[in-house]
Amino acid sequence: MWPEIIRLSKEGGLDVIETYVFWNNHEPERGQYYFEGRFDLVKFVKTVQEAGLLVHLRIGPYACAEWNYGGFPMWLHFLPGIQFRTNNAIFKNEMKRFLAKVVNLMKEERLFASQGGPIILAQVENEYGNVESSYGQPGELYVQWAAKTAVSLNTTVPWVMCAQGDAPDPIINTCNGFYCDQFTPNSPSKPKMWTENYSGWFLSFGYPIPYRPVEDLAFSVARFFEYGGTFQNYYMYFGGTNFGRTAGGPLVATSYDYDAPIDEYGFIRQPKWGHLRDLHKAIKLCEEYLISSDPTLEKLGRNLEAHVYYKSSNSCAAFLANFDSISDARVTFKGNEYFLPAWSVSILPDCKNVVFNTAKVPESTSTHEVSLATSDWSWYQEYVGIWGTNSFTKSGLLEQINTTKDTSDFLWYSTRYVNQAVILEKLSNRNKW
Repeated sequence: MWPEIIRLSKEGGLDVIETYVFWNNHEPERGQYYFEGRFDLVKFVKTVQEAGLLVHLRIGPYACAEWNYGGFPMWLHFLPGIQFRTNNAIFKNEMKRFLAKVVNLMKEERLFASQGGPIILAQVENEYGNVESSYGQPGELYVQWAAKTAVSLNTTVPWVMCAQGDAPDPIINTCNGFYCDQFTPNSPSKPKMWTENYSGWFLSFGYPIPYRPVEDLAFSVARFFEYGGTFQNYYMYFGGTNFGRTAGGPLVATSYDYDAPIDEYGFIRQPKWGHLRDLHKAIKLCEEYLISSDPTLEKLGRNLEAHVYYKSSNSCAAFLANFDSISDARVTFKGNEYFLPAWSVSILPDCKNVVFNTAKVPESTSTHEVSLATSDWSWYQEYVGIWGTNSFTKSGLLEQINTTKDTSDFLWYSTRYVNQAVILEKLSNRNKW
């Protein structure tokens, strides 16, 4: 599926494909690596390169809570004295070894940008800033160590840490969220980057199917570049499926569709895909201005503003924003009048003509005819209770991970309930006899 997904992404206006690297699938047994099939990382990166796109490699190695065990291999759990994601020598040694394995694999295949490859960014850790305070000083030391270790691997491309406000130089701290226009990096020398713009949310059992209107998603993207953003990634642009037992918690379903522009089955979702494609075209029309200067703010009224990028005194591109969530407005900008719907951004690549407004979504006439070839279906029956050669019985309660070692989600308990009152009554009657 990769070539088609990547092709649709490129046609949708993307420049970069961002991907996690899942430690538990690449090193299922300590020291035994697996980079084959759907986990052939080299082939994936090369497939992106063949399409003419770039890559952001999020090595982590922690991925996220939605993936089984956060992406950590189960054997890591059983190393004596280990503590995850903190200043623990045992964990750090294993993490450094895996980071080095992935980086060296990419170097051997000449896949970093400095080698002529497509990888322009790498990421160490993932949203650790959300939990760092729980670790105290060992957490702060771990962040320092992770940054130093990443830099020492000499990828020759920048490293980022997402949602990590204290990312030490030269690591770039980036934003994750629904809106990141107000985000500011922790150093003026670092670019303003957005690694996760949520196109929806993950599906959880017992909850509604997540949905994010494309008008709001487009608004967030336009506002980010209006405020000087340099790099923005959709999480997810294609969500896909958690096959097998890869889905983690909390209550994450096998679907990871994420209301993404490319749906779980690999088809474009309209009008989201098409509207974002047009947004990307509009932003790229402003590209030479975006890289020429910082934006100049002009107030146009209450909840109304313009950001202008000047290439020269009489050559500019502009973003006109109405960030009032209810009221439409008319504004005057450089002698011309413009209509701005509520919660919208208009893009003017020449500071005069509007080529795109985030709230104006054209009706989609796109349809997909899906032809499913006939095939033999197979099914599997999982029996309840004790079965199989590796099954056993034991009295008392057992801890799930230590018992199953993540080879099964099932640990069956049986119990017997005895009514003491009935027994006493029977004994009493027997004594009478």
